[in-house]
Amino acid sequence: MKTGKQSPLSESAIRYLILFGLLGGLFIHSFIKYGILNHFVGFIIPKASAQSSIINDNNGLMPDWSRLKFSDMIISNDGSVTYPGSRGGTETRVWSAGQSIAEFMELGDFETPELAIEKLNLSAIAQVQGLNLGQLKLSDLQLTKWQTLPNLVKAVPGLGSKAVASVKPISDFFRRFAIKNGTIANASRNYRLRNVQLGRVINLNNYSLTSIPNIQNASLNGFGNWQDSKINGVPGLSNLTWNNFPGLNTLDLSFIGKVDLPLGDLEANRLRSISGSYQEGFNVPCLQPNCAHFEASGLGKTTGVQWISGKSQQVRGGFGILKALNGGKEPTGRNPFGSAFKQVVWEVNEAEGTVQTTMFFRICKTIPFIGRTCSPYFIGPVPFIEYREKDPIIFGEPSTLPN
Repeated sequence: MKTGKQSPLSESAIRYLILFGLLGGLFIHSFIKYGILNHFVGFIIPKASAQSSIINDNNGLMPDWSRLKFSDMIISNDGSVTYPGSRGGTETRVWSAGQSIAEFMELGDFETPELAIEKLNLSAIAQVQGLNLGQLKLSDLQLTKWQTLPNLVKAVPGLGSKAVASVKPISDFFRRFAIKNGTIANASRNYRLRNVQLGRVINLNNYSLTSIPNIQNASLNGFGNWQDSKINGVPGLSNLTWNNFPGLNTLDLSFIGKVDLPLGDLEANRLRSISGSYQEGFNVPCLQPNCAHFEASGLGKTTGVQWISGKSQQVRGGFGILKALNGGKEPTGRNPFGSAFKQVVWEVNEAEGTVQTTMFFRICKTIPFIGRTCSPYFIGPVPFIEYREKDPIIFGEPSTLPN
């Protein structure tokens, strides 16, 4: 059998193979060294949407309350402030960029009818979150630390009628004062115990949360000084989505428009403003050289109004003693979703036709003999909704328009 010889590759074919090999090697090297591979992968894989927690309800872009939660609200700047406390003396609030607001904001800061956060109880939170309250300690509910016995009797349904000896943390508390018998309600009337805080007498880490029966059914606002608890001081609250807050159905979202034209810092002296504050109203003109904003469109006089960037303009804010914080100033903006936070236009990108808004928060305290007082909205920014040209936007109340 005859075997034929294969023809050798021509010199030109060999040169082409060497050339393609060199080019291929350079291409792969460039992919790795200069990040071309990253760009390529980024091109073929869909980008994560910045609007993942936003919905369009046919009125305007608004938060998807079923996904919005405190633990996801990450602050961008460091800060600290000292102010009068609700129980005498002063308090200091400190926060760092990258922190969740749940770590330093308090329940009282969100005491608003639009949330009604104070009406929640641990049982309702645990049911949504799937928490086993029996595995938690009394110390996990921060406000137990400063409750007095009269506070607890008032807050916890049915607690006062129980025998002292039947509730372990309470009986251990009373034992320190040589009280062993009677009902908890009667024993708590002892004048020596009127102002004695639970956490100063017993170690709350030694007791399960449910060792005080029915504590899970007590509304948060039933406890003494409940407003002073941090958000993450209530088990499960940091991760509770806002659609579970009882007050959200009170929002009036009927006043809407459209983002028509984003304009940058070169804009000056804008007079038809639709932004401001509760204290100055929401038609505060921007009388300065830099007035970044977007012009809106809508029905009637809504067309042509300007929502000024809070990065450019500050306005008066706050009320009562705490209005002095931050020099009495807050970024201009609106409160379309209620007084729990302020929506502030922050970055205006003319070239891309986008407007990035942020959330700003305030400190609120209820001080004996003085009442409720709140700082300006100056704690922020926390990234919020990004709009593009022609996106619908909710302005909220009030619906006053400049001439």
